[in-house]
Amino acid sequence: MSLAMQRYETWRSQPGLDATLSKELSAMEGDAEKILDSFGCDLAFGTAGLRGVLGAGTNRMNIYTVARATQGLASWLAGTSLPQKVAIAYDSRVGSTLFSKVAAQVLAANGMTVYLYPRLEPTPALSFAVRYYGCGAGINVTASHNPAQYNGYKVYGADGCQIGPETADAVLAIIETLDYFTGPKYMDFDEAKRAGKIIEIPDSCLEAFVDAVYAQRVGGGEGIEELKLVYTPLNGAGLECIRMLAKKLGVKNMTVVPEQEKPDGTFPTVGYPNPEDPKAFTLAIKLAQEKHADIIIGTDPDSDRIGVVVKDNNGNYDILTGNMTGALLTEYVLGGRKEKGTLPENAAMVKTIVTTEMVRAIAENYGVKLFDVLTGFKFIGEKIKQFEEDHSYSYVFGFEESYGCLSGTYARDKDAVGASMLVCEMAAYYKNKGMTLYDGLMELYNKYGFYKEGVKSVTLKGVDGAEQIQKIMEYLRNNGPSDFAGNKVIWAKDYKTGVFKNLLTGETEASTLPKSNVLYYNLDDRAWLCVRPSGTEPKIKFYMGVKADSLEKAVEKTDALVASVDELLKKIL
Repeated sequence: MSLAMQRYETWRSQPGLDATLSKELSAMEGDAEKILDSFGCDLAFGTAGLRGVLGAGTNRMNIYTVARATQGLASWLAGTSLPQKVAIAYDSRVGSTLFSKVAAQVLAANGMTVYLYPRLEPTPALSFAVRYYGCGAGINVTASHNPAQYNGYKVYGADGCQIGPETADAVLAIIETLDYFTGPKYMDFDEAKRAGKIIEIPDSCLEAFVDAVYAQRVGGGEGIEELKLVYTPLNGAGLECIRMLAKKLGVKNMTVVPEQEKPDGTFPTVGYPNPEDPKAFTLAIKLAQEKHADIIIGTDPDSDRIGVVVKDNNGNYDILTGNMTGALLTEYVLGGRKEKGTLPENAAMVKTIVTTEMVRAIAENYGVKLFDVLTGFKFIGEKIKQFEEDHSYSYVFGFEESYGCLSGTYARDKDAVGASMLVCEMAAYYKNKGMTLYDGLMELYNKYGFYKEGVKSVTLKGVDGAEQIQKIMEYLRNNGPSDFAGNKVIWAKDYKTGVFKNLLTGETEASTLPKSNVLYYNLDDRAWLCVRPSGTEPKIKFYMGVKADSLEKAVEKTDALVASVDELLKKIL
């Protein structure tokens, strides 16, 4: 009998098994493929915590995988000198409320004090709460922007940042020793509340978070009452905080997409509740056309990612990429603070290695030091912590291409709430000048050059998919390409080995960043390409960027790089 089948039979015969999961297991009988997929492995736990499809099994998100992971976290925390306190938040996804309560029960049973948001709140509000209450860890039950069948479980450290590889490995080592049913300890939820082990986070904490966000505004918000805004929370957690901030800012004309206003983890209007997906804005654009809105803002279910839609010179609504929004905000924040004298002399900003190089030119223009980190906002959070500890730089702004940014240090994760405020303020600033945000973007291109980025994302599901992803990475390492779309590779950078090699001179350098399964190629003609397996989805991603003398040429060069990746994949697979 295979391991998957053994696990399946153990779960099915478990007394007192959750009725819904028991029914799912019965329906699974005789389906070897389904059993293998559900029980063939444990749901991976890493720096992003847990993330997976909802359902029965060791490779699924359910109350038992959540409880087991939480027991691992509790046991790890108990073995440290960190405060024995944990903050918990959750979003609108199916199971999120239940999973947050299960996690709270396990933590309480282990002697921890739990601070639990009484209703769904954004990811940055959780990051804030961890530090607000001086917690040793934090948990946010969310699968971020994944499709509706997913849920997840992000773990945060005492610094309010997602845990790093060392902590994740230590927690995982404990998790792997635990039985799914006998391993976790539980305390009755109501009993834990009466005993003061589970404390509902009061409104004062959320208000303090909103005040901290509001303190990051650049200007005075002149003319913001004239701004016409359409907003969609995509049936997620962003609405309450966005409304609070809009009121403080003086936004008078904000219309919420009615079909996407209420929390709903089935996301009935979109298959993929991700502001990176143009389909997420179909309803918002229709409403904006009716309202003659200046801008559209969308936030993902846990409100850490922001999408922005602007009106172009022809009156059409264009969806900005994360790089475009980030570049606009970089110019607005750095330029605005420079003008007002609030930009520190030792100002620094941080971006990931796959984020647009345009911000390097912007940072240089304002005399701001730019740091590159690996993909994942936790690495930006780590830089913030480093600056605070060694007093080397003052963090001002940071972002990644995947629609996430943070201005200020009140949180240590990307924040679509704060980004929404800055986008509104920025749109009002340009409107006062008789310009749209689209005009502002064109102004950036004319000032700094025509930068263009692209992403080729390849989904490869299941065990076979994981093997194919590994095959792609091994091929590139062993048969390093000398060019992409005719652009010669100058530097081949392997972040897994930590070796950077100049293919033209033979010169080598050592990476200063943590080891990661990432390949990066500096190309001639001011281009670059990066290959990275996703840490949260069954995907491998090819990121690329170019600079050209016109937008048309930049698009051409990017398309050529995408085509070269397609040809490469045909050769490998």
